[in-house]
Amino acid sequence: MNQCQETGQTETQEEVTELVCQEADLKDGQMKEVTVGDQKVLLVHSEGQYSAVGGRCSHYGAPLIKGTLVGDRVRCPFHGACFNVRNGDIEDYPGLDSLPCYKVKVEEGKVYVSINKKSLTATKRVKEMCSVVPDVKHTILLIGGGPASLVCAETLRQNCYQGRIIIITKDSVPPFDKPKLSKALNVESSSILLRPDDFYQRYGMEMWTKKEVVSVNPAKKEVKMSDGTLQRYDQLLIATGCRARPLTCPGSDLEGVKLLQSYEDAKDIYSSSLGQKVVVTGASFIGMEVASYFSDKAASVAMVGTTQYPFERTLGSEIGQLSMQMLEEKNVKFHMNDRVTEIRGENGKVKQVVLKSGVVLEADVVIAGIGVIPNSDLLAGSEVEVDSRKAVIVDKFMRTNVPDIFAAGDVTSFPLTIRGDQRVSIGHWQMSHAHGRVAALNMLKKSTKIESVPFFWTVLLGKSIRYAGYGEGYTEIIFKGKMEERKFLAFYIKDDVVVAAASLMFDPAVACIAELMARGQILTKAQAQAEDLSWLQI
Repeated sequence: MNQCQETGQTETQEEVTELVCQEADLKDGQMKEVTVGDQKVLLVHSEGQYSAVGGRCSHYGAPLIKGTLVGDRVRCPFHGACFNVRNGDIEDYPGLDSLPCYKVKVEEGKVYVSINKKSLTATKRVKEMCSVVPDVKHTILLIGGGPASLVCAETLRQNCYQGRIIIITKDSVPPFDKPKLSKALNVESSSILLRPDDFYQRYGMEMWTKKEVVSVNPAKKEVKMSDGTLQRYDQLLIATGCRARPLTCPGSDLEGVKLLQSYEDAKDIYSSSLGQKVVVTGASFIGMEVASYFSDKAASVAMVGTTQYPFERTLGSEIGQLSMQMLEEKNVKFHMNDRVTEIRGENGKVKQVVLKSGVVLEADVVIAGIGVIPNSDLLAGSEVEVDSRKAVIVDKFMRTNVPDIFAAGDVTSFPLTIRGDQRVSIGHWQMSHAHGRVAALNMLKKSTKIESVPFFWTVLLGKSIRYAGYGEGYTEIIFKGKMEERKFLAFYIKDDVVVAAASLMFDPAVACIAELMARGQILTKAQAQAEDLSWLQI
């Protein structure tokens, strides 16, 4: 029998659909996708036991049968979320929900999976949460409207915290799926909300939108808002993220110069750029995704980058060159090893972009993607320690140097387990989720370290490049597959060890590498060089 107890009332024979697998023939460590009604179920044989959970990742619905099974955990092939196959619980991110879990029994060489018909259509499961109790005089304040704050709030409620939870965000909408903004700028807010409005009411989470915290007073345990109001806290999470670095050249204040930070920014950039001459400056992930998106929507798209190829510092020149070719085929014009020195206008509006090389580009819209700045200004004078980049310094428990103040997400500098606790700042959607969970557990004195493996993805023209690990300082890249066929797996090597991996059309290799890293395995250069990649389950 598996360890799952399906939610729902006592089942009668009429309420249950029974799936019979003709033979219990899965070997240990194998998975099979089976269909019950319209539902995809993942049947797993792991560590001597059969179990069954929902077959679709709760993040974007990827088929988990294509993922990686190690021990009692399956990792999504697309974006790296992890689920326990015994109970369906989400154990690593992105995504908020767990999988439905079904009863299993094995008799006479056959496997029976029982599913309550009432829950047959459920593809994901919200973990059980308690609610607020008004008599509990304790307040946890979460500053920032991203996944770190939301996962922190949900983890608190999942672990029986019944005090007051307040999430404060300067955004106009509650927490939303921000990675979608640069990949598909014309989205309706309702389609990207991480939780519906009634979710916060149901679980007693106060959501304060359009409010900005401008200062923190640890001595009084209170924060001050831009409107002058004060709010007291018992414990505080700083999860304010980063803001886009603005252009500072002459003309950067002209109408038509854009930054992509908020939902409103995305809508504005979309409406301003359709059929127009667009110049994107900054050939990294945000800039390349925006250029890709507008390649068939703008009159022209020009990309300006300071390196020879896009992504060069992070992914290397080979992948950068391939990405550049993909966009050039869609008529994106690249101006690399160059930079914007001036933006010229007419009647207060953008007209031309002047490059250091002397090239002058016609432009109606200029979109800047030249890096980010941590939003830590609110901590000035608070004694909360920040580094030279102004990122908030935390330990492995997401604690700052000030008691009862925690920090999480893009705003932090934290110790990375897979790099020997080297202090890093990583602006990954997935990592922000993990930070929020760890912060919540430590707020509740449930000692938990941040040990997630960074996992990232970018989308160009409908193709996803996936990345796991931390490649800073790599000295060599070992490629598998064929770059000319746009199908590859890249191993980033430092000191004869694989420190990161990237892939295109090579799933689930990167998910497998992330899971092996998460379990503390050292992947060697020799393994990466070997022709036999069976250890990758691909």
